[in-house]
Parts: sequence; C-alpha cells; structure tokens
Amino acid sequence: MCRNNQSIREFQQTVSGVTHVLVTGGAGYIGSHASLRLLKDSYRVTIVDNLSRGNLGAVKVLQDLFLEPGRLQFIKADLGDPKALKKIFSENAFDAVMHFAAVAYVGESTLDPLKYYHNITSNTMLVIEAMAAHNVNTLIYSSTCATYGEPDIMPITEDTPQNPINPYGKAKKMAEDIILDFHKNSKMAFMILRYFNVIGSDPEGRLGEAPRPEFREHGRISTACFDAARGITKGLKIRGTDYKTADGTCVRDYIDVTDLVDAHVKALQKAQPGKVGIYNVGTGQGRSVREFVEACKRATGVTIDVESLPRRPGDYAEVYSDPTKIHRELNWTAKYTDLEKSLQVAWKWQKLHHNGYGPTKGSS
Repeated sequence: MCRNNQSIREFQQTVSGVTHVLVTGGAGYIGSHASLRLLKDSYRVTIVDNLSRGNLGAVKVLQDLFLEPGRLQFIKADLGDPKALKKIFSENAFDAVMHFAAVAYVGESTLDPLKYYHNITSNTMLVIEAMAAHNVNTLIYSSTCATYGEPDIMPITEDTPQNPINPYGKAKKMAEDIILDFHKNSKMAFMILRYFNVIGSDPEGRLGEAPRPEFREHGRISTACFDAARGITKGLKIRGTDYKTADGTCVRDYIDVTDLVDAHVKALQKAQPGKVGIYNVGTGQGRSVREFVEACKRATGVTIDVESLPRRPGDYAEVYSDPTKIHRELNWTAKYTDLEKSLQVAWKWQKLHHNGYGPTKGSS
C-alpha cells in the first residue's frame, strides 16, 4: 500500500506536509470511508470511536487491508471524556484531526436534544481544547446543511443565513460558532464542510453503511429503501407528502460518500494556518423523495410498496447546494452524480453483507 522507493513520511510531506491524521468517528459510515481514503493516500491514521454507533467490523476491514506497522491505530474512547482525550493526544503526535464523530439523526435529536448538544457541541469543544493543548493545528470539521434550516431561496450558498430548526442542526451550528470564535485568537487552520445527504459506498465493495438495528428507524432514506427491498421491513414509509414541492415530498441534495471523502482530503491539503474555510459539499441537484424511491427501485430491481405518513418533526421541505465555492477554491467537483448508480453500488454491498459487518449467510 505504500511506495517502495519513498518512505511514507516523505511521500506525505510532498503531498501536504500532513502525515498523521486523527479520525474521530472513524468506525462509522463516513469516517471509515475517510480513513480508507487517507490510508490509500499513504497517511498514518488513528481512529478514535466509542462504537456507540460505529462498527468495529469496518475497522477490521481497514486493518486487514493495511498491514504495515504504524499505518493504522484504533482506540476505543469517548470524546466526552477529557482524561481519555488527554491520554490520546499525549501519546500520539497528530498533524491534523478529521472530526466526524457525532450522533446524526434529525428525528432522534427532537426526542433527545440534550444528547445532541453534549455529543456534538460539547465534544467538539473538548477536541479543540485537546488540539490546542498539544499543538495540533489543523481541524477538518464535518458539519451539515441542517445548520441552514429551511431557507427561502435555493440553491444554498455558504452565505445563506443559518437558521437551524432541529436540535441536530442547532448543535452543529453551535460547534461551528465555537470554532469561529476560537479562531479569532488562534493560528490554527479550520475547514468546515457543510455536507448534504450522503449515499453510496466504496466502489470496490470494501466498506458500506451498516447502521445498528436499534437506530435504523431514525436513519437515512437509503437504509429504509434497502430494508424494504430486502424484506426486512414491510414496504417503505414516506414521511410527508404535503410539502410545497413539485410532488409534495421533501427535496434533498444526495452526495456520494466517495465524493464527500474526496472533499475532506482536498480540504486537508488546502488548510492554511490562521485561516477558516467554510464550504458546502453537494451536487447542486435537488431530488425529491419520490424520485429517490424510484431510483432505488431501479437500482435494486425490487418492487417496493410505499406508504405515506405524516411529516417527521424537524424536517424541512427543500434543501440543495450551490457548490461553486468549493469548486473554485478547492478544485473539488462531485463525480458520482448518477443517483441510481450510487444506489446500485450501495445495494451490491448490502446484498453481500446481510448482517452488516457480521457473519452473513453463505459466507465463507
């Protein structure tokens, strides 16, 4: 996995000067894909995850792929524990942090808001404090389009006012505010990526999305579609069909996880001391839930029964991005924009991993 004629450190320094990246939440869906990309690009990676939502199986896949000593380290720890953070930062020389760790279900956030403020806002502050205390000067922060709420004008630019309407979006915006306030008297580099609805999986089939059974009801529409296609649930429930959109269902911007990870790596490489970069990460295309469901039917080849239910608390009608700024400043453009193809890739992984990262029927 590393170049024969050049050490890992020498190669990384020619790329960005960053060698060792701490990935919080690296056992989760997006964090594991980011760790895979970083490892492929010859970075050293330390994953910190409390496994409350992540999968140890994803970490084991990475460990099996990257066997070189020192390339990948996994630490089970909770970011809400200052003593654990101090130990992690004291024992490792990190060059940068990619902060993915977060609970991330809008519906759940309305039911248990304190969990979200603790897990997102407070924990981000603790991570920044640990970074500052140990001279780690680059943070790539995974934020969300939920900080915008429900703007009157589409598409959303980085200058669109932030008016989050659910605790998840509010907690993320508070974390952003902490970063911006701290930055005023800091020489650290901060990159804030506000991304939209994530779909897809590793094109080579090594990683995918495997939410815990107890959280599936709160999860992504792709999970719900695949569960219906696999017969895990009786049909698919569409929550809200009376929005002021073309077909009455919510409109979202679906970004493939491979593109999202690429944006994080480009942000890491472009981060500058004393600077803050804020970027939307999306395709710039709004797709309705009904459109998504039809694409899922084609991708799976399964006829899915659909049931319409009342709106979910905290949801908004229409959100999609203007990715002009990230293209201009980071030279990033979404490449995996065919919704059906992204779902086909994810569906292939789902079929081969009936129990997520656990044992599957018929597997050797």
